[in-house]
Amino acid sequence: MVAIDLNGAAPPSEQIYQQLRGLILSGRIAAGERLPTVRQLARDLGVAPGTVARAYKQLELESSVQTRARGGTTVLSSSQSLSPEVLKAARALHDAAVRHGTSLEDSIATLTGIWDSGDGRNAAKSSE
Repeated sequence: MVAIDLNGAAPPSEQIYQQLRGLILSGRIAAGERLPTVRQLARDLGVAPGTVARAYKQLELESSVQTRARGGTTVLSSSQSLSPEVLKAARALHDAAVRHGTSLEDSIATLTGIWDSGDGRNAAKSSE
């Protein structure tokens, strides 16, 4: 489900958070589905439980998941807010990047560059 690079630029808790958030937004982890326990995921990834707990806390703060004592951590239905059109475009970007041998990092950098290009589309939305 989640894989981290202990030598990566981002801290392990951030990697866990980003991956889980992506899985939730894409619908690969459905509303109502339980996440692994903090201890189990920490054991699976070879990190301290506090590292996973920080990632889960970030997801809680943005209302993506809810943690209950003895009830585990479950994905909230309100967390899956991406439109089908955006999901379709994201899947198309993924498929094209894989076909052409483009790395995830280069795909993200390209998308970020487009997003931040100031071509007027994003600027128009922010001024509304």
